[in-house]
Amino acid sequence: MSATVSFKVTSPLGPQTVTLSYTRAGRGEPLLLLHGIGHHRQAWDPVVDILATEREVIAVDLPGFGASPSLPGGLTHDLPTMNAALGALCTALELDRPHVAGNSLGGLLALEMGREKLVRSVTALSPAGFWSRAERRYAFAVLVGMRRAAERLPLPLVRRLARSAAGRAALTSAIYARPGRRSPEAVVAETLALAGATGFAETLRAGTTVRFTDDVPGIPVTVAWGARDRLLVPRQGVRAKRTIPRARLVRLPGCGHVPMNDDPALVARVILDGSRR
Repeated sequence: MSATVSFKVTSPLGPQTVTLSYTRAGRGEPLLLLHGIGHHRQAWDPVVDILATEREVIAVDLPGFGASPSLPGGLTHDLPTMNAALGALCTALELDRPHVAGNSLGGLLALEMGREKLVRSVTALSPAGFWSRAERRYAFAVLVGMRRAAERLPLPLVRRLARSAAGRAALTSAIYARPGRRSPEAVVAETLALAGATGFAETLRAGTTVRFTDDVPGIPVTVAWGARDRLLVPRQGVRAKRTIPRARLVRLPGCGHVPMNDDPALVARVILDGSRR
């Protein structure tokens, strides 16, 4: 069952109310899951049941994505604001320095939370922010193309495409190495989520100058990269390791940019191992 939580975040216009949608499952130490740009918390569905055997899993729709509204006026979708919002979320949900795992944008946000000591461990799956200028431009161009296609495709056509493995590949092969494994219902839902993501443009705009250049000392960090990631290419993982020398760098064979669906058992094991270190 999904729920919502509201909390205050400081802005130049005074405290603003932020509302986020989330789900909660399992028992154990808390584990916060953060999705990528244009996606929604259901991206984590393939691994939630496995993770919930050892962790209390909180999967969140980031502001302006999934079922969460965009940030209110006075707040921008930049890293300092998102860090403040996620810290306030943890306080509102009474999560005392949870473990955090994130994918893409969510991986970058997870590392930011780690840098600010808001969490007890970080697992970042193909995190944003370790790109060259050309790699960032390429990734953003692919994302914008996916967004425009999602906005323009009629829903009956999306449903028809999602019924076949070839159609699911046409819709999602930029992010999945094995798109045929994603269910038709999930592909339709995430296409609609991408089309309706009110935070997409501002989040992408805020990312044009982002690079993650700081170490994350004092907490366990795992950086995992899909060997078949076509959006943020695997060599960016080597840069991440140079930036965070104590991080554990893990290769995910057969996985694309969003690896949770490509190999749920492997990804869940990497996240749980990272939160035990």
